[in-house]
Amino acid sequence: MFPILLCSILSLTIFFERLWALQKKKVLPRNFIVEIEHLLRAEKIQESIVLCKASKSPISRILLKGIQKYGKRRDEIKEIIEEVGRREAAYLDKYVESLSTIASVSTLLGLLGTIAGMIKIFGVISLQKAVNPSILAGGISEALYTTSAGLSVAIPTLIFYRFISGKSDSLILEMEEYCMRMVELLKERQ
Repeated sequence: MFPILLCSILSLTIFFERLWALQKKKVLPRNFIVEIEHLLRAEKIQESIVLCKASKSPISRILLKGIQKYGKRRDEIKEIIEEVGRREAAYLDKYVESLSTIASVSTLLGLLGTIAGMIKIFGVISLQKAVNPSILAGGISEALYTTSAGLSVAIPTLIFYRFISGKSDSLILEMEEYCMRMVELLKERQ
Protein backbone atom coordinates (compact mmCIF):
# COMPACT_ATOMS: atom_id res chain seq x y z
CA MET A 1 0.00 0.00 0.00
CA PHE A 2 2.89 2.41 0.68
CA PRO A 3 4.13 2.33 -2.94
CA ILE A 4 0.57 3.03 -4.09
CA LEU A 5 0.39 5.97 -1.67
CA LEU A 6 3.70 7.24 -3.08
CA CYS A 7 2.26 6.95 -6.62
CA SER A 8 -0.72 8.99 -5.49
CA ILE A 9 1.47 11.76 -4.06
CA LEU A 10 3.66 11.83 -7.18
CA SER A 11 0.63 11.94 -9.43
CA LEU A 12 -0.92 14.89 -7.62
CA THR A 13 2.40 16.73 -7.43
CA ILE A 14 3.07 16.37 -11.16
CA PHE A 15 -0.51 17.26 -12.06
CA PHE A 16 -0.55 20.49 -10.05
CA GLU A 17 2.99 21.48 -11.15
CA ARG A 18 2.09 21.00 -14.83
CA LEU A 19 -1.25 22.75 -14.33
CA TRP A 20 0.69 25.72 -12.92
CA ALA A 21 3.39 25.66 -15.62
CA LEU A 22 0.96 25.27 -18.53
CA GLN A 23 -1.12 28.34 -17.84
CA LYS A 24 -1.74 30.10 -21.13
CA LYS A 25 -0.74 33.45 -19.67
CA LYS A 26 2.68 31.99 -18.80
CA VAL A 27 3.30 30.16 -22.08
CA LEU A 28 1.65 32.59 -24.54
CA PRO A 29 1.25 35.94 -22.77
CA ARG A 30 -1.25 37.92 -24.84
CA ASN A 31 0.33 41.32 -24.15
CA PHE A 32 3.73 40.03 -25.22
CA ILE A 33 2.35 38.63 -28.50
CA VAL A 34 0.58 41.89 -29.37
CA GLU A 35 3.58 44.03 -28.47
CA ILE A 36 6.15 41.90 -30.31
CA GLU A 37 4.02 41.85 -33.44
CA HIS A 38 3.64 45.64 -33.25
CA LEU A 39 7.41 46.11 -32.86
CA LEU A 40 8.19 43.79 -35.77
CA ARG A 41 5.71 45.53 -38.05
CA ALA A 42 7.45 48.80 -37.17
CA GLU A 43 10.82 47.12 -37.92
CA LYS A 44 12.07 47.79 -34.39
CA ILE A 45 14.28 44.74 -34.22
CA GLN A 46 16.44 45.81 -31.25
CA GLU A 47 13.37 46.66 -29.18
CA SER A 48 11.90 43.28 -30.14
CA ILE A 49 15.04 41.51 -28.94
CA VAL A 50 14.99 43.41 -25.64
CA LEU A 51 11.30 42.55 -25.13
CA CYS A 52 11.95 38.85 -25.83
CA LYS A 53 14.85 38.78 -23.38
CA ALA A 54 12.74 40.46 -20.70
CA SER A 55 9.94 37.92 -21.02
CA LYS A 56 10.38 34.49 -19.45
CA SER A 57 7.80 32.69 -21.57
CA PRO A 58 8.56 29.79 -23.94
CA ILE A 59 7.20 31.75 -26.90
CA SER A 60 9.60 34.62 -26.20
CA ARG A 61 12.61 32.28 -26.24
CA ILE A 62 11.49 30.88 -29.59
CA LEU A 63 10.80 34.28 -31.12
CA LEU A 64 14.09 35.67 -29.83
CA LYS A 65 16.07 33.18 -31.91
CA GLY A 66 13.97 33.93 -34.97
CA ILE A 67 14.29 37.69 -34.57
CA GLN A 68 18.05 37.35 -34.15
CA LYS A 69 18.06 35.81 -37.64
CA TYR A 70 16.26 38.87 -39.06
CA GLY A 71 17.51 39.60 -42.57
CA LYS A 72 18.35 35.95 -43.26
CA ARG A 73 16.53 33.65 -45.66
CA ARG A 74 13.10 32.41 -44.69
CA ASP A 75 14.40 28.82 -44.49
CA GLU A 76 17.11 29.78 -41.99
CA ILE A 77 14.63 31.63 -39.78
CA LYS A 78 12.15 28.77 -39.93
CA GLU A 79 14.84 26.19 -39.15
CA ILE A 80 16.08 27.95 -36.00
CA ILE A 81 12.53 28.54 -34.81
CA GLU A 82 11.69 24.86 -35.28
CA GLU A 83 14.84 23.80 -33.43
CA VAL A 84 14.16 26.04 -30.43
CA GLY A 85 10.47 25.19 -30.65
CA ARG A 86 11.24 21.49 -30.22
CA ARG A 87 13.17 22.25 -27.02
CA GLU A 88 10.35 24.40 -25.67
CA ALA A 89 7.79 21.73 -26.60
CA ALA A 90 9.86 19.23 -24.62
CA TYR A 91 9.72 21.62 -21.67
CA LEU A 92 5.92 21.82 -21.94
CA ASP A 93 5.70 18.02 -22.11
CA LYS A 94 8.03 17.58 -19.12
CA TYR A 95 6.73 14.94 -16.67
CA VAL A 96 3.58 14.33 -18.76
CA GLU A 97 4.59 10.77 -19.67
CA SER A 98 5.37 10.18 -15.99
CA LEU A 99 1.65 10.42 -15.28
CA SER A 100 0.96 7.61 -17.74
CA THR A 101 3.68 5.51 -16.11
CA ILE A 102 2.31 6.19 -12.63
CA ALA A 103 -1.17 5.11 -13.75
CA SER A 104 0.20 1.83 -15.09
CA VAL A 105 2.46 1.18 -12.12
CA SER A 106 -0.21 1.85 -9.50
CA THR A 107 -2.57 -0.58 -11.25
CA LEU A 108 0.13 -3.25 -11.31
CA LEU A 109 1.07 -2.60 -7.68
CA GLY A 110 -2.56 -3.12 -6.71
CA LEU A 111 -2.67 -6.41 -8.59
CA LEU A 112 0.65 -7.47 -7.09
CA GLY A 113 -0.71 -6.79 -3.61
CA THR A 114 -3.79 -8.85 -4.35
CA ILE A 115 -1.74 -11.75 -5.67
CA ALA A 116 0.59 -11.62 -2.65
CA GLY A 117 -2.44 -11.61 -0.36
CA MET A 118 -4.00 -14.54 -2.17
CA ILE A 119 -0.75 -16.52 -1.94
CA LYS A 120 -0.67 -15.83 1.79
CA ILE A 121 -4.32 -16.93 2.17
CA PHE A 122 -3.79 -20.16 0.24
CA GLY A 123 -0.67 -20.84 2.27
CA VAL A 124 -2.71 -20.62 5.46
CA ILE A 125 -5.50 -22.77 3.95
CA SER A 126 -3.03 -25.48 2.95
CA LEU A 127 -1.93 -25.84 6.59
CA GLN A 128 -5.47 -26.28 7.94
CA LYS A 129 -7.58 -29.42 7.75
CA ALA A 130 -10.91 -27.61 7.93
CA VAL A 131 -11.28 -24.14 6.40
CA ASN A 132 -13.63 -21.61 7.95
CA PRO A 133 -15.38 -19.78 5.05
CA SER A 134 -15.62 -16.49 7.01
CA ILE A 135 -11.84 -16.41 7.58
CA LEU A 136 -11.31 -17.19 3.90
CA ALA A 137 -13.70 -14.42 2.81
CA GLY A 138 -12.06 -11.94 5.20
CA GLY A 139 -8.62 -12.75 3.82
CA ILE A 140 -9.74 -12.39 0.22
CA SER A 141 -11.45 -9.11 1.06
CA GLU A 142 -8.24 -7.79 2.60
CA ALA A 143 -6.22 -8.86 -0.45
CA LEU A 144 -8.59 -7.01 -2.79
CA TYR A 145 -8.04 -3.72 -0.96
CA THR A 146 -4.73 -3.28 -2.76
CA THR A 147 -6.41 -3.68 -6.15
CA SER A 148 -8.98 -1.11 -5.13
CA ALA A 149 -6.28 1.28 -3.90
CA GLY A 150 -4.22 0.81 -7.07
CA LEU A 151 -7.21 1.53 -9.31
CA SER A 152 -8.22 4.49 -7.13
CA VAL A 153 -4.85 6.04 -7.93
CA ALA A 154 -4.59 4.87 -11.55
CA ILE A 155 -7.95 6.12 -12.79
CA PRO A 156 -7.57 9.78 -11.73
CA THR A 157 -3.91 9.72 -12.81
CA LEU A 158 -4.93 8.58 -16.28
CA ILE A 159 -7.45 11.43 -16.42
CA PHE A 160 -4.72 13.86 -15.26
CA TYR A 161 -2.45 12.51 -18.00
CA ARG A 162 -5.03 12.98 -20.75
CA PHE A 163 -5.92 16.47 -19.54
CA ILE A 164 -2.33 17.71 -19.20
CA SER A 165 -1.28 16.07 -22.47
CA GLY A 166 -4.15 17.76 -24.32
CA LYS A 167 -3.38 21.12 -22.74
CA SER A 168 0.29 20.83 -23.66
CA ASP A 169 -0.49 19.80 -27.24
CA SER A 170 -2.90 22.71 -27.61
CA LEU A 171 -0.32 25.24 -26.37
CA ILE A 172 2.36 23.79 -28.65
CA LEU A 173 0.04 24.10 -31.64
CA GLU A 174 -0.72 27.73 -30.77
CA MET A 175 3.00 28.47 -30.40
CA GLU A 176 3.63 26.97 -33.84
CA GLU A 177 0.93 29.19 -35.35
CA TYR A 178 2.38 32.35 -33.76
CA CYS A 179 5.88 31.42 -34.85
CA MET A 180 4.85 30.81 -38.45
CA ARG A 181 3.13 34.20 -38.47
CA MET A 182 6.34 35.73 -37.19
CA VAL A 183 8.40 33.99 -39.87
CA GLU A 184 6.13 35.45 -42.52
CA LEU A 185 6.37 38.87 -40.87
CA LEU A 186 10.18 38.72 -40.81
CA LYS A 187 10.21 37.48 -44.40
CA GLU A 188 8.04 40.41 -45.51
CA ARG A 189 10.62 42.87 -44.22
CA GLN A 190 13.58 41.44 -46.11
